[in-house]
Order: sequence, then C-alpha cells, then structure tokens
Amino acid sequence: MTAPAPEVAVRNARPYDSVLDTIGWTPLIRLHRLGRGVRTPVYGKADIFNPGGSVKDRIGMPIIEAAERAGLLKPGGTIVEGTSGNTGVGLAIAAAMKGYKCIFTMPDKMSQEKVRLLKAFGAEVIVTPTAVAPDHPDNYVMWAKRIAEATPNAILANQFYNQANPDAHYATTGPELWEQTEGRITHFVASAGTGGTVTGVGRYLKEKNPDIQIVCGDPTGSILAELWRQSRGRGTTDKPVGAPYKVEGIGQDKLPSTLDLSVVDDYQTVSDKDAFAMARRLTREEGLFVGGSAGLITHVAMQLARRLDDPNAYVVTFLCDTGERYLSKLYNDEWMRENQLLDAERVTLAQLLAAKAESARDGAPPQVVATAPGALVRQALGLMRLHDVSQLPVMDGERCVGSVTEYHLTTRGLESTRFLDATVGEVMDEPFPTVAAGEAVETVTKLLSKTTPALLVQEGGRVAGIVTRSDMLQFLMQR
Repeated sequence: MTAPAPEVAVRNARPYDSVLDTIGWTPLIRLHRLGRGVRTPVYGKADIFNPGGSVKDRIGMPIIEAAERAGLLKPGGTIVEGTSGNTGVGLAIAAAMKGYKCIFTMPDKMSQEKVRLLKAFGAEVIVTPTAVAPDHPDNYVMWAKRIAEATPNAILANQFYNQANPDAHYATTGPELWEQTEGRITHFVASAGTGGTVTGVGRYLKEKNPDIQIVCGDPTGSILAELWRQSRGRGTTDKPVGAPYKVEGIGQDKLPSTLDLSVVDDYQTVSDKDAFAMARRLTREEGLFVGGSAGLITHVAMQLARRLDDPNAYVVTFLCDTGERYLSKLYNDEWMRENQLLDAERVTLAQLLAAKAESARDGAPPQVVATAPGALVRQALGLMRLHDVSQLPVMDGERCVGSVTEYHLTTRGLESTRFLDATVGEVMDEPFPTVAAGEAVETVTKLLSKTTPALLVQEGGRVAGIVTRSDMLQFLMQR
C-alpha cells in the first residue's frame, strides 16, 4: 500500500480578508551567490514582498489605529506625514482601507517613482528642498507639521517620534525573525532612518537572547553613526554635522526618539557608491530587486560575515524596499555616471578594434596596413597616401621588426631625393609595441606618445589590428 503523501504547507492557501492581511511574514532568503567563498551564512529578510514593496507597510495601520484609539483621528480625517516615500505608501494603503485622505511632504532628492506612486494611491504630495536644516521652515518634516496643524481633523503620523513605529516591529518583525531562524540568529544587520526597525527588532531579539548582536549601517553624511560612537565614548566631543548623500530612506541629520541607540552593538559607515554597487549585485546575482538602503545594509552584512568566518554564526540582513522605486536613479547607468557612482566599464583593445571597423567607411583599409623591410621608402610613402595613414609597421611575416612614420620619411626625403630609393629596413625606427587584444584600453593609453604613435594588437598568435593615437582619442571621445 502506498504511503500517503506528506502534507505540504502552501503559501496563500486561503483568501485574505484584505490586502492588509498580507503584510508581514516576509521570506528569509539565503544569499548564496554573494556569500560564495564566505563560511558565515547570510540571509536576507525580504520585506520587498510586502504589498507596498517595503518594510514601512508594517507601521501604517498601527500608527493610524493608535491615533484612532487616542481620539485624534475621526472618520473622514486626513493623515499628514513627512516621508521619503515608503512610509507614505504604508500609510496610504491603510488609509485607503479606512477611508482617510493623505497629504505627504517629501524631500526633492527622492525619486520621481516615489512621488508618482503616492499620487497613484490618491495622496497629495508636496516636494520640499533637501539641502535645508532640520528646523528650517522648508524642511519636509517642518512643512508637514504646519499642514497638520492647519488642517481640520488631521493628524501628523510623526514616524520619527511615534512609538507605534518601533512597537510594530517589536510585535511583528522581531518574532518573525526569531521563529524563521529557529532562534539561531546571531547578528541582525539593519539601518536607521526613523530607527523603528532597529529599535523594535533589537529589543525583541535581545530579550530572547542578549548575545544577539545588532549591527547598523549608516550612509556617509548621516550623523547617526557618530552619535552612536559618542554614546559609547568612542567619537569626538564635537557636535556631528551632516552632509548630503544619495541613499534614500536611511540616515539622519538629527536623532529621532524612535531610535534607541542602546540596542545597537556596532555602527558602520558606508559610501553611496558601495551601497548602490551592492544593491545592483543583489538584483543581478540573487534576483532580489532592491533599493540602495538594502544594498548598504547588505554591504555591512557581507563585511561582517567575512570577519566572523564562522559557519555557526547566523547573519540576517534587511532588504528594505523594492528597486522599482529607483529605476531613474541607481538602476540608471547615466545617472550613476553623472554622480560618479559607477565604475567605468572595462573596454578591451579587441572591442576598440571592433568599434573602429564598424565606423569605417566603405572601402576602408584592412585592419593592418604594413610594409616590408625590403620595400623602398617611396613605396612606403605611396602606401601611406593610398590608405590615408601616417605610420606603418614594418612586418617580417607575423613579426613587427620596425616602424616608419610619414613625418620622418618626408623630412628625410625633402633633404635628399636619393633617400626615397633607400629600403625601409635601412631607415626604419623601433617596432611598435605589441599588446594582447584582451588588455583594457585604459591600461595601454600610456604606451602611446609622440615617439610611439601606434601599437599593434595581437590575438591568437597573429597581429589583428593597429591602434593609433588618433584612434584612441576618437574612441575615448565617443565614450
């Protein structure tokens, strides 16, 4: 008799009452490819699977329900908030189910995708300047406060000071991580914007096991890492001053009350470039389409895993939001290059030769126009004129034995016409350098000079082409 098939848990096996029921219990995913060669396992808590695409979905309804219980928000009311975008989405989803209106203020450094997304939910969006002080009237948080005060039956969600924010993570995110890791989690890596995730999860996990380490990443330009160092007696005594940075949704120029620095065991500062590079790697290597904050946190997590070098450790990084919010920024190569955040693509000499051949007009000369040691000078000059080149390699079979230039030959020829009947082998200069086709263009530009106007490109044991100073300059200008 055949044994019955074992029961298999099926995700979403039954209908939900509303979209709000799909928030939370996001998957924990092993990062195999990023962790290749690293003994410490690293997992990503993929809050990109929340219905609004970010971790902030978790706090929308708790903030609204707390305001309702306090009698601050009544039917038909308005929810106002200063947001980098994701909290706005979380609030908008909950507000749609509750019948509230939303007004959001947002700094102008945030992507247009976020602005359009909030408007798609029916919210009014007011874009404010980024480069202003925290207490400046044009600061997005200050602007939101004024709107809430001036709007009847309105509340300020106040995510930076609302304890419903960390409480939501204490109630949901922390327990999920403990259960999903079966209590084996040793390190939780996150980052603070409001600090709600770090505080709520940190408090819960440390209650379960005080040895669990809470590690934070901070963008270069944020003051939170320095404030943490000062709280541990490790930093300077000077008041930290913030600077602009490109990563969205994390970091601060002041300390929010929703961030409890005492739960943090380590704080690392990460550049925009490293954060965005890791976000792109998560997408291309792990198939996890994430934003820059997830890239920053995962960069810290991978560095931590390498330092630990312990297969019994259990590192969890946080994948905060979807990369769809950043198609015009970190996933736009042009924007990345304009902001000097993308390393130049490695281009080889073989690619340069291919581009040269593609742009050549009909009837263009072969890749290598060469002369022989026994040819006459007048023949070499005629060859240059025929093919409109100003230098020739002197080839003996597949071996370059010398070189001649139009300038040298014409100068000597004007001094004495008898020179025109000399052989090339008698008057030639040093051979052009020979370089492998796989070499990067950037590494060989220094070989070209006034005395070395060209180099030969070798592939498969034969000379495949010639690259002149003019060719190199034209190629670099086109790039």
